[in-house]
Amino acid sequence: MTQLENKKIVIIGGTTGLGLSAAKAFIANGASVVVVGRNEESAEKAKAELGSNAIAISADATDASTAVNAIEACIKSFGDFNGLYHVAGGSGRKMGDGPLHELTAEGWNKTLELNLTSLMYSNQAAVKKFLELNKEGTILNMSSVLGYSPSPKYFTTHAYAAAKSAIIGFTKSIAAYYAQQNIRVNVIAPALVETPMAQRAANDQTIMQFIKTKQPLDGGRIGKPEDLDGLAVYFMSDYSKFTTGQVIAVDGGWEVSEGQF
Repeated sequence: MTQLENKKIVIIGGTTGLGLSAAKAFIANGASVVVVGRNEESAEKAKAELGSNAIAISADATDASTAVNAIEACIKSFGDFNGLYHVAGGSGRKMGDGPLHELTAEGWNKTLELNLTSLMYSNQAAVKKFLELNKEGTILNMSSVLGYSPSPKYFTTHAYAAAKSAIIGFTKSIAAYYAQQNIRVNVIAPALVETPMAQRAANDQTIMQFIKTKQPLDGGRIGKPEDLDGLAVYFMSDYSKFTTGQVIAVDGGWEVSEGQF
């Protein structure tokens, strides 16, 4: 038996990067998935890659109806809904996020909307559906090591750090409240991973030299999306049925390493 046999999972932010990698791992472990992404072209490409056990939807995670519609599509197409993985988010650097003395009001608001408000919407939709169906379920949220382990020389986006830290507090709070309903809610906190969002750092040789010592595991390297997949499968599976409110870093040693300039 595969770990996710008969599981029906919605991934918000599932058409590229970490979410798409997870979708492939979920399907390989027996699940059916609904993946949601903003870009229509990426959604079509994801559907082609994922095959018949997947539905791809193009929609904006910051719209309150997006997760509601994705969960309904999951139930309509696959007959059930067992878990939500919220991956959607991103840097607010281009919108005005940065060090506090340079941070704009728009940068703050847009970064929180993209990373925190979108996650609240998806978690709310999932919890409401679990309660309506009177069933247990699992939610996995994406934070970042920057939410609690700052790195000031190369990674200073203070609104992003605030949002990712808030995801941890939010997750623990709802995990506590809904534990009696067997709705479990957990967090993955990655360090720097090779994704479309990470291109600024990934293409900077100085930052990559720093990462070799800040993320020293496996020879010192940037993370790969598949580095997170095993943990995501665990949290979506019944193996995690006694685990809630937890934050697990997949960071290559980031939090316990100084990093050399």
